Order: sequence, then structure tokens, then C-alpha cells
Amino acid sequence: MLKGRCHHGSPAQDDGGRGWSSTDDKFTFNEAISFQIHCNDQDEVDYYWSKLSEGGEEVACGWLKDRYGLSWQVTPTVLIDMISDPDPEKGKRTTEAMLAMTKFDIAALQKAHAGE
Repeated sequence: MLKGRCHHGSPAQDDGGRGWSSTDDKFTFNEAISFQIHCNDQDEVDYYWSKLSEGGEEVACGWLKDRYGLSWQVTPTVLIDMISDPDPEKGKRTTEAMLAMTKFDIAALQKAHAGE
């Protein structure tokens, strides 16, 4: 396999019975395909953010593109609870803080949620 190239395989009907064929298409990724990583704490957010953004691009709201152009959102699990808080003001403050971030900072999100 060639390093740094995206290889594509697909089931084949007419391949002499092998059942799989591979082509060397020059596919690129876009935001139509993305992954989300749910992190339990800031250490996990920092770890995945660091590894995945290396050679890639930091975007916004927890989103980044890795060195291959694949989009990832690195999200703390507590963010969902804070945004969906029954108190709409807490959810609003958390959402506003989230929208201003590139990489999520759990402590800053918690402060916004608490109104600090």
C-alpha cells in the first residue's frame, strides 16, 4: 500500500471468484463523512485532539480534519448534558461558549453553564 494515498476496495461480480477487488482511485474526504469521539475528561479531549490534528487542520466547535482530510469532532460527554439542561439559560450560556471554541475546554464550558 502506498503511504498517504487513499485506497478503495469494493465487492466485485466479475473477478474470477476472489470476491473483492481493489482500485487505486484518488478519493478525497469531505464533511459528508465524519466521526465523533466522546471523551470522558479533558485529558481524553487533549489526547485525541493532539493526535488527530497533527498534520491536519483545527476547524471550530470541536471539529478538526486529520492529515488525510477526514473530519472528526472531539466532544466531552458532559457537553450534551450541559446543553440540554432543563434550565434554558444554562443551556444557552453553554452553547454560546461552545460556539466560540475550537478545541473544547471542559472547565470553561462548566463555568459558562454555571454562569461564572
